[in-house]
Amino acid sequence: MKEELKYEAAYAELQTIVRRMENDELDIDQMAEQLKRAQQLIKLCKDKLTKTDEEIKKILTED
Repeated sequence: MKEELKYEAAYAELQTIVRRMENDELDIDQMAEQLKRAQQLIKLCKDKLTKTDEEIKKILTED
C-alpha cells in the first residue's frame, strides 16, 4: 500500500514545481506532466486543510 504524502512534503513539492515553471526549467512535455502533478498536490493540500479545520472546529465546540 502506498504511504500517504504528508502536507508539508506535498507543499514543498508544489513549491518546487512552481519555481521550476517560473524559471523556465521545464520543456513542454515536462510542463504538462508537472501541471497534472501540481493539480494533484493542490487537491491533497486543500483536502488536508479542510479536514484539519473541521477537526479543530469539532474540538472547540465540544463541551
